[in-house]
Amino acid sequence: MKKIICTVTTDLVFDQRMRRICTSLSSAGYEVLLVGRKKKKSPELTNEKHSQHRIECWFEKGPLFYLEFNIRLFLYLINHKTDAVSSIDLDTILAGRLACLVKGYKQTYDAHEYFTEMEELADRKLVKKAWKFIEKITVPFIKHGYTVSEGYAELFKSEYGVDYKIVRNATVLIDEIPETPKENIILYQGAVNYGRGLIPLIEAMHKVEGTLIICGDGDLFEVVKEKIDQEHLEKKVKLLGYIQPKELRRYTKSAKIGLTLFEAKGLSNKYSMANRFFDYMHAGVPQLAMNYPEYQLFNQKYEVAKLLDDLDAFTIASSLNHLLKNENHYQFLREQALEARKEFNWQNEEARLVSVYKELFA
Repeated sequence: MKKIICTVTTDLVFDQRMRRICTSLSSAGYEVLLVGRKKKKSPELTNEKHSQHRIECWFEKGPLFYLEFNIRLFLYLINHKTDAVSSIDLDTILAGRLACLVKGYKQTYDAHEYFTEMEELADRKLVKKAWKFIEKITVPFIKHGYTVSEGYAELFKSEYGVDYKIVRNATVLIDEIPETPKENIILYQGAVNYGRGLIPLIEAMHKVEGTLIICGDGDLFEVVKEKIDQEHLEKKVKLLGYIQPKELRRYTKSAKIGLTLFEAKGLSNKYSMANRFFDYMHAGVPQLAMNYPEYQLFNQKYEVAKLLDDLDAFTIASSLNHLLKNENHYQFLREQALEARKEFNWQNEEARLVSVYKELFA
């Protein structure tokens, strides 16, 4: 049985995507170990089909965290025999690359983001240059990999000559028809970071008859919390922080509208295909999404979202009110979502995932 070590900098308990990937690889006959990070407030690990290990660091964020984590990860990898290392995103790739060179392991790259073009790096030239250097000395030498959108795949091919497969972050298809929610609950699930339209979204809630629920954590958490207080919207906007995946699914199913919002600052946002886009779709929840290439293409086949041209508070408010008040359009988007999930689901995507590793070990 071939062994694969998957490496992430996330807290494993909240990483639904990696849970799906590792479960699928285990079911395909591989021995899988998922290595992530342990934070001070990390909950206990859940029981999974795959093995798990968390690395504890002195530093929690910034350059020193990434340096320390990669050193600790490198030492862990060279001391734990495996057949392959799957580096998830650029922030674990260097440790994986060095360990593979030292020990002769095979390596795949799971490009969940186009990391060097993330919005968070757009105005940090020195930091971006450092990550770009790491990308240039690693990615061209990792021939087996996959990413989440056609746009990302084209960017990797044009810049580095690698032909990565597309494995979308689709949700597992469950054969049930969710009920249409009665309450006007508007859900944002995901990172509470810059570039997600959260500030104008909160401002928009003054003109929307509904409750906004924000599930997630991140660099902007305290700013968002303060903004809610400043706008006196404590009764209309609920900031819940990290939510366990099982409970998060409950919130998703109860939502009237889902939100997939990004600023087009950096190519990563522009060509992204967010996990939550599929989560809302599988729950039959119409959503607001950005009028960017990947969502445009999807909406041309299955119209599951109302697409926004900008993240102005007025635009968000008017679009939310349109979906809340236009019952015919709302039900059409809902029906399209339930139809689309028959094609775009994890059961179909996992075949592409497994094919990457079959080729790697061929």
